[in-house]
Amino acid sequence: MDERRTAICEAVLDLAAEGGNRAVTHGAVDRRLELPKGSTSYYYRTRSDLLRAAIGRLAQRSRAAFDAGLGGRTVDPEAAADLMAGQLDLLLQARRRDALARYALAPDAAAEGLAEGLATCLFSVPLATDLFRGLGAPEPGAAAADLVSLLEGLLFDRLYGARSLGPATTEQESLADLRGPIRRALNYGP
Repeated sequence: MDERRTAICEAVLDLAAEGGNRAVTHGAVDRRLELPKGSTSYYYRTRSDLLRAAIGRLAQRSRAAFDAGLGGRTVDPEAAADLMAGQLDLLLQARRRDALARYALAPDAAAEGLAEGLATCLFSVPLATDLFRGLGAPEPGAAAADLVSLLEGLLFDRLYGARSLGPATTEQESLADLRGPIRRALNYGP
């Protein structure tokens, strides 16, 4: 992706996180990036094209963060729980904008036929299935789907749910709080 397209996608994510899905327009992106009027439309003709590109950017950012977190280490249940808790904590802290944008874009993504891309841009059932297969789970696909649902719920709860109303936590407290349910989900049994 060239620099201009990347900047446009990043601007879409900023606008969505700050103002919701209706804040994302070609004109708003032009203004945000101080581009001549109509520039964004040159790169992404329709709003659907614009949303598709931004969702793709979210998926790229998520994959890069996951790969960086994995760092070539072997994944056992303890390491997997640590990695996933760390990835969730990133989405609550350094990548908070990405998580907020994802939720903000959900209604329009569904209406534009982009729900699948958005639903899979932060968490991967295939990667989770590979993890459970590697851990010897009897039903890796089912365990993976459950784990991704858990991760989705943990993220939503901390952004908008009951836990978002609690007192601020340190990074260590946040990681420990996230790690517990993830570790239990990875304890699928013999």
